[in-house]
Amino acid sequence: MTHLVPVILSGGAGTRLWPLSREAAPKPFMPLPDGETLLGKTALRATQLAGVGGLVTVTNRDYYFHTKDVYAGLGEHEPRDAVYLLEPFGRNTAPAVALAAHLVRARHGDEAVMLVLAADHLIRDQASFARAVARAAALAREGLLVTFGITPTHPETGFGYVECGESLGERAFRAMGFVEKPALARASELIAAGTHVWNSGMFAFTPDALLAACERFAPAVAQAVRASWQPLSSRADESMLEIDAATFASAPDVSIDYAIMEHAAAQGQVAVVRGEFDWSDVGSWQAVSELTPADADGNHGRGERVAIATRGTFVHAQDRVVATIGVENLVIVDTPDAVLVAHRDHLQRVKEVVGELKARGHEAYKLHRTVARPWGTYTILEEGPGFKIKRIEVKPGGQLSLQLHHHRSEHWVVLRGAARVTKGERVFDLPAGESTFIPIETRHRLENPGHDVLAIIEVACGDLISEDDIVRFEDRYGRVAG
Repeated sequence: MTHLVPVILSGGAGTRLWPLSREAAPKPFMPLPDGETLLGKTALRATQLAGVGGLVTVTNRDYYFHTKDVYAGLGEHEPRDAVYLLEPFGRNTAPAVALAAHLVRARHGDEAVMLVLAADHLIRDQASFARAVARAAALAREGLLVTFGITPTHPETGFGYVECGESLGERAFRAMGFVEKPALARASELIAAGTHVWNSGMFAFTPDALLAACERFAPAVAQAVRASWQPLSSRADESMLEIDAATFASAPDVSIDYAIMEHAAAQGQVAVVRGEFDWSDVGSWQAVSELTPADADGNHGRGERVAIATRGTFVHAQDRVVATIGVENLVIVDTPDAVLVAHRDHLQRVKEVVGELKARGHEAYKLHRTVARPWGTYTILEEGPGFKIKRIEVKPGGQLSLQLHHHRSEHWVVLRGAARVTKGERVFDLPAGESTFIPIETRHRLENPGHDVLAIIEVACGDLISEDDIVRFEDRYGRVAG
């Protein structure tokens, strides 16, 4: 039996679920009310399927280490044969899937079945999902391009639709066409017809079938992807492949639906499997609120909350008690550096807040107060004109880059563990309770040689306190050009 190879597409800007989702840590990495992430759930769901022979994740360098941390957090279920394909920038799903097809073909052969999944979908019924995948894989082995359809529960304007034609047996149909996100009246008509399903954005096909369709229906995508894959082809057995930016820039920014699936459906080459499983793209705070049980007044939430004369309100309380009195139908999301208060009827406008913050140059659109880095995390404790105080935690074996700053000095105090410090030409160990001073223009590095997390307090002082004032000389995580 040929391998089933899940391909997870992981990225996003984190606009509709701000402030819990940010550009540097978007929806796939956002902790859900149960403490798990959508990315972790997707990887676990995929790797538990029968016949899986590998896992490919298409992401970017900024999310690469964060993704590895999520997978490592799955414990005994961590994917042991994960492969990462790193895009220099997003070009939508058609180039991403076509590149993954080249990789899967090189590693597993033409007849392996790719199962393309978004990193930020939630499916809880594993058994029904597995049955749908098995049916889709069988159709894919017949040479069809397969998409998964979800039976609509209401006239949704935020999803695309697929029309189901002749039966192919076992809840599978010939796809007759695609409808992009329709207006409400049109969405109601589609549901009333009973022949349309939501387009889930999940697919199954062999690399050979997908690449042949790409050559036929999207030759510009095929050409750019071939050029991007060529220098990587000799390294297909490596666990991380980084796509060249200059070559990838020629790839059209286009979705797989628009570039390939719509045209292939017109030629009778697309099948749709109607999933019996539950499905959500968790695309709004309304969807997130439904993941938690409601009280007698229809209130949902997470964390320490007090609700008095409150109805239909969702509260995410992170670091403090959130109390509501005499309000209805609100969504309140409290994080250490930002608070969202929105009426349920206006949740689609959350992305406008992100746009406004971005226009102002405010980092809250992109970063949390605690920021993940390949070596660990840092948390901003306090900042003001000429200073910034951080708590830095370094994983066991983690190492910051060898760097210097032109505009600031730093004072490090070790709270826990033992630090290995490079300062100028000196390298020395610094135990808990001791400190060191790093003058401006001094090459330095912090690393953790121990087996436990290293925690320090960093006090930076100078006329420019920003991440831009970092000159890197060496970095084990590939953040030094050339």
